[in-house]
Amino acid sequence: MRNKIKNTNNEKDCHLLFSLIVLASCKKHNDGDNVFKGPDQQFQGGKAWTWLQTNKDGHPEMMAIAIDQAALSTLDPGNDESHSASDELSLKFHPKAAVTPFTHALLEWNPHGHEPAGIYDKPHFDFHFYIQSESERLAIPPYMQDSSKFLLFPAQGYLAPNLRPFPGGVPEMGTHWVDVTTPELNGQPFTQTFLYGTYDGKVTFYEPMITSGFSGREFRLRAGNSPAGKI
Repeated sequence: MRNKIKNTNNEKDCHLLFSLIVLASCKKHNDGDNVFKGPDQQFQGGKAWTWLQTNKDGHPEMMAIAIDQAALSTLDPGNDESHSASDELSLKFHPKAAVTPFTHALLEWNPHGHEPAGIYDKPHFDFHFYIQSESERLAIPPYMQDSSKFLLFPAQGYLAPNLRPFPGGVPEMGTHWVDVTTPELNGQPFTQTFLYGTYDGKVTFYEPMITSGFSGREFRLRAGNSPAGKI
């Protein structure tokens, strides 16, 4: 499904096949053949990076977060119940990604999962693709400190009608929205899903999530089930 994305901050238009986003792989991707790789960054005992693939006309077709085998083989087992700083990494895009609405990505490994209990509390990755700037993201306060912008939702048409917000909000992220028809909310085990994020009346990130069982191989996750109408 091809979406036309309009960035309400800078009126940038682009075409991106969200249904073909490749999210994680131990395969090495290098520049060439319309693939533009972001810088290698240290993650766990290995590396992670982003990449963008465009068509012959320069329009983006795929965006990715890639994780090498060394990182996948040395994931934090979560012996310490507290969240480790090494489990989270802000990733840069290649300059060519300026044709998309996205400014940076956030890779998170959750060895114990996270709330809601009984749904997402198993080891998994979160992949955030952010539309807002990193400085804006980092300025988001704890929900209990100031919930006003967490509760300021986008206008009608910016989120699909089957999306609902989770209660509360996450500092340095925002409010998370889930498709109520997704399998894990309807009696099936969580293996992969796609969330959306908002803050201060805007859609601010797209977030695929996968369990650790998917690690070590390239895979694709479709966002077309609940596309945001606009950004």
